[in-house]
Amino acid sequence: MSVVDLDALEVVAEAVVGRGATHVAVRPQLDEVYAVASGDGVVAVIDAATFKVMARIPVGEKPYFVDFSPDGRRAFVANSGSNTVSVIDCERRRVIKTIAVGKGPGQARVSPDGRLVVVSNREDSTLSLIDLTRLEVAATIPVGKQPEAIAILPDGSKAFVTATGTGQVSVVDLRRRELLANVAVGRTPADLVLKTDGGELFVANFDSSSLSILNTWTNEVTEPLATGRQPSRLLSSPDGQFLYVSNFGSNQVLQFEIATRRVVASIPVGHQPDALTLTPDGRILLVTHAGSADLGIVRTETASLVTLVATGPSPRAVAVVRARRTGGQAEASRPGR
Repeated sequence: MSVVDLDALEVVAEAVVGRGATHVAVRPQLDEVYAVASGDGVVAVIDAATFKVMARIPVGEKPYFVDFSPDGRRAFVANSGSNTVSVIDCERRRVIKTIAVGKGPGQARVSPDGRLVVVSNREDSTLSLIDLTRLEVAATIPVGKQPEAIAILPDGSKAFVTATGTGQVSVVDLRRRELLANVAVGRTPADLVLKTDGGELFVANFDSSSLSILNTWTNEVTEPLATGRQPSRLLSSPDGQFLYVSNFGSNQVLQFEIATRRVVASIPVGHQPDALTLTPDGRILLVTHAGSADLGIVRTETASLVTLVATGPSPRAVAVVRARRTGGQAEASRPGR
């Protein structure tokens, strides 16, 4: 994993997390980074101040994704190879329970109210709902084919899941624990993100090169908006004013103004842009480039690429933590494939 100083704009450290890193996330309230190493079946815990790996926690086979409880005390890891979710005690840095779910779990997202973990099971097209109090599956819900990305309303009432195999978004009532609708969007919906108030859902349709907008109250979709080729990831600005779209096939990031539905900037970046994240102040956008093995640093005020920082091959994810040791703005942690 490469650690990039966002003041110096250079790699300042490398942390060995394991083979086939697929996801990275920052533990809430603490300067710790959790990196999922799919090839080794571990989650590495990195101290953001020293960049040292503090622990390697064995989980299931081919772990893919990690998320945290709102208080940061527990982490939940979807293990796509063993059809399980590992529950990690973050203080003791060990697995305290392994929960069987459906086949090929991709994401395991914790609801904002801290009541459920929502798991997308890609191989049997179901959603597993794990009760966080009992740490057991409370319901299994059939959804669209090949569910993947998950978004949950701020009040925890609904989940939206991409069904990549059928070009749909499945809408699930998390309180009644039932499927409400399979809503048609574009071909191969790859990512989705909610508007900050939860009123609208944006869906990136990879093979339609379009953006669908779904009203989360009525579950109705407006006319799609054109993007660049093969939109892969979406990110909303903290103030809810802009939506950023990485276009994997046309090497650009689009900046949409959400209120007007128009593109206000098209930013040329590196080869095959993928994962996106913003610094906490929203002034710097970070873009991983799968094809050119680097990290793009974009200044949002001017919508311009500042520089490219070389990383390891095929970066897949990026997270930002404040650098306590230097007092600088932030450090970006980026795992490779």
